[in-house]
Amino acid sequence: MMRARRALISVFDKTGLAEFGRGLEALGIEIVSTGGTLRHLHEKGVDANAVSAVTGSPEILGGRVKSLHPRIHGGILADRSKPEHLAELKEQGIEPIDIVAVNLYPFADTIARPDVTFDEALEMIDIGGPCMTRAAAKNHHGVAVVVDPSDYPAVLEALGEGEGTLPAEMRRELALKAFRHTQAYDEAIVEWMENGSGPSSANDSEEASALPESLSLELVSEFEPRYGENPHQAAAIYSTRGGPGLFGGFEKIQGKELSWNNMLDADAARKLASLFDLPTIAILKHNNPCGVGSAATLAEAYELALQCDPVSAFGSIVAVNGEADGDLAEAMRELFVEVVIASSYSPEALAIYGRKKNLRVLKAPLYSMKKSDIDLRGVDGGFLGQTPDGLALDSSSWECPTKRQPDEEERRALEFAWRVTRYVKSNAIVLTNAAQTIGVGAGQMSRVDSCRLAIDKAQ
Repeated sequence: MMRARRALISVFDKTGLAEFGRGLEALGIEIVSTGGTLRHLHEKGVDANAVSAVTGSPEILGGRVKSLHPRIHGGILADRSKPEHLAELKEQGIEPIDIVAVNLYPFADTIARPDVTFDEALEMIDIGGPCMTRAAAKNHHGVAVVVDPSDYPAVLEALGEGEGTLPAEMRRELALKAFRHTQAYDEAIVEWMENGSGPSSANDSEEASALPESLSLELVSEFEPRYGENPHQAAAIYSTRGGPGLFGGFEKIQGKELSWNNMLDADAARKLASLFDLPTIAILKHNNPCGVGSAATLAEAYELALQCDPVSAFGSIVAVNGEADGDLAEAMRELFVEVVIASSYSPEALAIYGRKKNLRVLKAPLYSMKKSDIDLRGVDGGFLGQTPDGLALDSSSWECPTKRQPDEEERRALEFAWRVTRYVKSNAIVLTNAAQTIGVGAGQMSRVDSCRLAIDKAQ
């Protein structure tokens, strides 16, 4: 990479932009910019030239065409190692562009809005941004491409240390991030088109599949636990790139390192607890509930849940469908628990949980199934996909084949059991009253054996 003399900046997300611009300016690097980015830089006192001054052509079609020009792409794509490329730039009067800082229109955020129109979504399909990004990433041996504002400080620091140049390995990493950025962007557009966008969508018919014809995932490793399901298995915990993160954006407040099994059980426990309106506690072990209780308070709900199977509750995961309070934390004090997960915690609860230094305390919003959710399970050579088990609870449609119909109390108990059974591995038998599980039989090859287990727990 030759010493950087010119940077092109065109971003939607202006986080850290003014500081980045001032840093480039201090290094003697000329800035060329477009539209809203140019205005933002000028407002912040950063000197920058308009792209139109470089191209000699105005922005047209409401800004749809501004950077698609040989004086821009020639400056980015010229191979600095080829004398004939440099000679051609000189002949055409084109100045090289050494740094390209671009991030794209927020297409995914736009289509996530429930009230978005087709035309609004269409306008968020960026054209010039991906072109400049890919051009700079392709030519990364001579050009630095920056798509993530969080990289601005590191880039400025490296430019300062390198007297206007960036290390080859950093340019390669930035280029890889840029290609991932445009890949994820294009995949979001493809899925939007396939999933029924637009007035002439092929998926408008009632026969259309609830699942997309193709599915692309871009996953980011959040952390690596010590091992997977068993000690001899390597593991990583991933979240979807660009999404809110695991559990809709979880936060670890305290405790030991999270394991693969912790995360699996915490996910199921949180989803189960979120099915209930009353204060509810779900206690899970090995991805099956060993107790669920609902009551006027969380402490009472915990006692009801624990009564179902206090032996299995040892070393369990406890999920709360609201704010964990001090009374709940006090009630849990005698039980060894691996993980507690709740949407929030009172100061009293945190103080009590804090006495158990190894207890993993997680904060995460209540689970709410989204229409776009797909459950995936890996198989050799591919994945099985299905829509989540989100069937609404409508007990008025239930048919009872017995001569005696359930009374009101029994019906409430059946509704409670219906919710819990959703998160019990089949063959699944759940015995409940209207406020708690009494016995749970899970995961047996024979339904009869599951029934025996549930009855044994109940007795």
